Amino acid sequence: MNSSLPVVVIGAGPVGLAAAAHLLGRGLTPLVLEAGAEVGAGMRRWAHVRMFSPWEYAVDKAALALLQQHGWQTPDLAGFPTGGEVVDRYLRPLAELPEIQPHLRTGTRVIAVTKQRRDRMKDTQREDAPFVVRFTDGVGEHEVLAQAVIDASGTIETPNPLGASGIPALGELGLQQHIFYGMPDVLGRHRERYAGKRVLVVGSGHSAFNVLSDLARLSRQVPGMQIQWVIRRPSLHRVLGGGEHDQLKERGRLGLTIGRLVDEGALTVTPGFHLERLEQTPNGIVAHGVGKAIAPVDEIVGATGFRPDLSVLSELRTALDMGTQAPVALAPLIDPNLHSCGSVRPHGAEELKHPDTNIYIAGMKSYGRAPTFLLMTGYEQVRSVVAAIAGDWEAARRVELVLPETGVCITQFADEDITETTTTDASCCGGPAPAEVAACCLKDAESKATGQAGCGCSTSAVAPKVSTTSCCN
Repeated sequence: MNSSLPVVVIGAGPVGLAAAAHLLGRGLTPLVLEAGAEVGAGMRRWAHVRMFSPWEYAVDKAALALLQQHGWQTPDLAGFPTGGEVVDRYLRPLAELPEIQPHLRTGTRVIAVTKQRRDRMKDTQREDAPFVVRFTDGVGEHEVLAQAVIDASGTIETPNPLGASGIPALGELGLQQHIFYGMPDVLGRHRERYAGKRVLVVGSGHSAFNVLSDLARLSRQVPGMQIQWVIRRPSLHRVLGGGEHDQLKERGRLGLTIGRLVDEGALTVTPGFHLERLEQTPNGIVAHGVGKAIAPVDEIVGATGFRPDLSVLSELRTALDMGTQAPVALAPLIDPNLHSCGSVRPHGAEELKHPDTNIYIAGMKSYGRAPTFLLMTGYEQVRSVVAAIAGDWEAARRVELVLPETGVCITQFADEDITETTTTDASCCGGPAPAEVAACCLKDAESKATGQAGCGCSTSAVAPKVSTTSCCN
């Protein structure tokens, strides 16, 4: 393949711009194509939300090096920025650097990636054929050839529906004007939509926590509000996270805050609720589950996560897990059905590669439908991926990141839908794996070294029982 061709990066969010910085550091030419009108357009949708990761974890090292060359003032690394502050104080200055700006196009939506004159069926000289990236802008349709493609477009534009079966609940499509998917600015520009209203929040992740916290604050300012919350899990124990054991303290505090609001009666929570139907009645919208119905509400917030739009890559040969829709080697590390620990082992090009060489999905989109993605994970991904594209597989396989533990292990929750076995090890899988080994923990490494498939953390839904809140890294 022609090494003089650019490397196309889809998306100019934090991970996409970090990829551009790493490409420049390797002497490669990036071409960053962003569908939004500005960099960080996806983050702008939750600009009001304060992150639980401090600035220390929000800035990529290669991007930081470029910024500092131009006198950028580093924020207080211990401070916690909002999404909007990350865009204004970090992404925008990064995008305006003379090294980055010529290689960035906003208002440019990628609609397809393929191999030149080869659809996904054709084998002949496939490896040597460049990628064709087709995109649209204000003028029309265009194509560009690329030696590699990094898809860091995220998932913000494809939220999961409310229905528990993976498709919209009956009646959901007809009630779109009363449903907000994601995190509305409850205390800001969306205040009038929710003030004094009866609101139902669907979802059990940190997005739902942020919305619930803001709604509770609004209810203290505006009388008459009713806040209902439904989750699919049978109890709140696992949902609320690791609390004081979480190494990201703000993430832990968020779960503790929600638990306190439930205890105080500020939120009415219904666990074990699988939404099947929404019904508009004279008294409001009624959500129906199996044998359950929620009191009528005026507005619904869907914080049920996101899913990747893979149609852009449909003519390429990609290897994606059937469940998570993540790359097959990454899936066991992040699949909540298999992975027994709240933390995810750092990973890179080896776990993200596909049958077609030099196509990588990075950032939030690489997790498919799985949750708990951290920016620092994406930065490590693109550092490794860019090294692989440059042919430096030694650097690509080297782990250069230690992630903070969540303080959560599913073996803490014997009352939920898992099967447990017993062990006397000091952690759920006997301790962290050696950094140079492609395994999630010590037992996994030992098992794979003897030619076996690995331990239960990465290959089975059976998780060992422990007496500690720590788990594999």
